Amino acid sequence: MSLVKSAPRTATTIVVRSDANARISHSRDPYYSLMRRIFQEETTAARGQKFLIIIEERQASGEAIRTEEWKTLLEELEISRASFYAMRNKLLGAGLISIKNKEYRLSGQFSRDLIDMARWWWTAVLNQPGEILY
Repeated sequence: MSLVKSAPRTATTIVVRSDANARISHSRDPYYSLMRRIFQEETTAARGQKFLIIIEERQASGEAIRTEEWKTLLEELEISRASFYAMRNKLLGAGLISIKNKEYRLSGQFSRDLIDMARWWWTAVLNQPGEILY
């Protein structure tokens, strides 16, 4: 059985590139570049980006998106129910969003996981002092 097939449903594969020219921060559209590292298809990446922006805007206004609003989201994102939940589950698995009190929220888990991986690699594998990582 392959590793991907045996991965928990909440796991998400994210493409990591070592080429400095491929850095998300150097992209004209960093949000979309991040989505392309999570989603294989351009249309799904664009929808993922749009979904995150919708969550971000609604969260900022104090009226988070409720999970019961899925039908409205299907129309707004022009996506099927199955495709919506597949996309949503990848974003949940990556730690970019969370569901709390039946509301979609942006999550800091993604950032915490990346920092944890970087710190471990820097200190445990490269045997470097943690305070000079950045």
